[in-house]
Amino acid sequence: MARPTIWAAILRLCLPLLGLVALGPSPSRAQSEEPGCRPEMASLRLPIHRANLAKGEARLTFVGHATFLIETPGGVKVATDYNDYVRPPVTPDIATMNKAHSTHNSSRPDPAIKQLLPGWDPTGKGAAKHDVTLGDVRVRNVPTNIRSYSGGTDYDGNSMFVFEIGDLCIAHLGHLHHPLEPGHLRALGRVDVVLFPVDGSYTLDQEGMLEVLKAIQARVMIPMHFFGGSTLNRFLSRTEGLWPVERRDSPVITLSKATLPATPTMIVLPGH
Repeated sequence: MARPTIWAAILRLCLPLLGLVALGPSPSRAQSEEPGCRPEMASLRLPIHRANLAKGEARLTFVGHATFLIETPGGVKVATDYNDYVRPPVTPDIATMNKAHSTHNSSRPDPAIKQLLPGWDPTGKGAAKHDVTLGDVRVRNVPTNIRSYSGGTDYDGNSMFVFEIGDLCIAHLGHLHHPLEPGHLRALGRVDVVLFPVDGSYTLDQEGMLEVLKAIQARVMIPMHFFGGSTLNRFLSRTEGLWPVERRDSPVITLSKATLPATPTMIVLPGH
């Protein structure tokens, strides 16, 4: 009679674990998002770096989709388009987010984040306004519009974020849906490094993105938000004769104002 008792005890222990498995992200939610942003992408194994940076340097790690980890000489860590699917391997001090899809924002951000900066005003009263300094990085935003799910315009639903580290200026264009006007360019100011989406459908079309890059005139251009090599290669084919292209083997790159390339250069980091 002891054997059924043992099996019953095992069953009582296992049932709570089975319940935890059932609480994973809803498949229907993932399917409604952009392709390639499944919850399992959060298991990406990326190198964890400590600062060890000289004054004026910044280390960028392409985590995936639209998320980069930006690290400063003072040890401040910033995550762009922070979300619940694709996250850096460390808790950022600052996290920026955008509204377009849940793969660009978080419903359950890590409470240890010191500054959580949504690129839209959650109250719906207007544009988000951020200009914060933490340690040796300043973060500010430039609002843009996005297409709404109904086909209309969601005014100020996206933000381009600018990160100033020493005299190096890095701009992340977020989920940009339209060409930039002179006012956007003035608000961005000088941009040394631009991180920009190239999918050409969920965001601005690829020809339009080329015009944006020409207007920004950054010395380093790093593509993001592509759903496979074919999309990326299609965009890069459009850049032939415009800028040289460097393909790196590592998702990590260290940049500074002094070491920027002499001419504008497209640098491709592995990921998607």
